[in-house]
Amino acid sequence: MSAQHSPSEHRYTLAVIVGSTREGRFAPVVANWFTRHAETHPHIDIDVIDLDVIRPYELRGGTEAFASFAKRVDQADAFVVITPEYNHSFPAPLKHAIDLLHPQWQAKPVGFVSYGGVSGGLRAVEQLRLVFAELHATTVRETVSFPLAGKPFDDEGELRDPAPVARAADALLGQLTWWAVALREARLARPYGA
Repeated sequence: MSAQHSPSEHRYTLAVIVGSTREGRFAPVVANWFTRHAETHPHIDIDVIDLDVIRPYELRGGTEAFASFAKRVDQADAFVVITPEYNHSFPAPLKHAIDLLHPQWQAKPVGFVSYGGVSGGLRAVEQLRLVFAELHATTVRETVSFPLAGKPFDDEGELRDPAPVARAADALLGQLTWWAVALREARLARPYGA
């Protein structure tokens, strides 16, 4: 960090979007672990947007609930989408929630934490990259994925072998931090006009 930048200038808001709404979902286990890990990075302020709470199919333009969701996405400098893989893709409520907004996603970085069967949810991530590109968001390369998602976690929701996953999460957060700060400065200097 150069002398001309203070640590406060590098703080940013990370919205963690919990993308599954299914009954009996595993998403909270993954989201809780990732959120706790991200909180060890002192320059990140975290806002967890759980779609099971937001209920995207019930949101209607002009309502307080819609405005609140839009404001939270707008105020975020970066996103991590936590997604399962269902039938080689991502959940429909997640797609609907993304599609409800447009300028709020623009010129911001998006990272992914995925889980699923043997692929660890990576096929869902590849499709989400296409969706966010269409919204003028930029996705970062590093991901965190959990193949056979139940196996890495114990009954308390803790990782049995946290070190390699923590390294992957730190790599993801490192890339998001660079992009979040750089794109925020760029948006302030020149509003994005796509």
